[in-house]
Amino acid sequence: MKKAIIIGGTSGMGRALAEILVRENWTVGITGRRRELLNEIKATIGNQILTLVHDITELESSDKKLDQLFDELGTVDLVIVSSGYAEINRKLNWDIQKTVIETNVVGIAKTYQHLFLKLKAQGYGHFVGISSIASKRGNRHCPSYGAAKAFQANYLESLRCMSKKKNLGITVTDVQPGFVDTAMAKGPGMFWVAPVEKAANQIYAGVMKGKRKIYVTKRWRLIAWVLNLAPSWVLEKM
Repeated sequence: MKKAIIIGGTSGMGRALAEILVRENWTVGITGRRRELLNEIKATIGNQILTLVHDITELESSDKKLDQLFDELGTVDLVIVSSGYAEINRKLNWDIQKTVIETNVVGIAKTYQHLFLKLKAQGYGHFVGISSIASKRGNRHCPSYGAAKAFQANYLESLRCMSKKKNLGITVTDVQPGFVDTAMAKGPGMFWVAPVEKAANQIYAGVMKGKRKIYVTKRWRLIAWVLNLAPSWVLEKM
């Protein structure tokens, strides 16, 4: 039986992916900040779920807690990092920016580093990070969020290059969702909003194929292409 860890598996795409993996006969360790949600998921999904109360922003305890989960599972075939924080911040409120940066940059970087090194020591594995289409260009509605997602996307690409160059045996996948119907989907002008289950199914299918990059839903590949080519004056008018 294969084994996976999902960081941020108590809601949204993380939880939906946990449910898919269990249906596919994986043993899954999920983490989250809220014990009551972890208990509810374990009671609902069953014995193939292991749970861990874990906050990626608590840097001093994060590594030790993740080590405990690895030790309990023994070996880990797949790691998915689905944690994050999003908030509209047109007025550049510092408290919002600080939380976004502490979660989506500092906390994520610490988590990426530790989990990647665990797979490196193990000698194999599949590492999946969920960044965003927002990583492509700047965004006046939530500047620090897009910048943080660009950091994540570049970090994942760097890990992929490192694995390939050093023959580490680790597959690295960057998932870039557009709008998905979760609590993190915020802001005006949302379109092509995907149900969580549809997004999770597409992510799972792409991960099983070992894809480097997964756009969710698939049509967002077109938006990514447009954003890459759009001149700055177009974005300034959006």
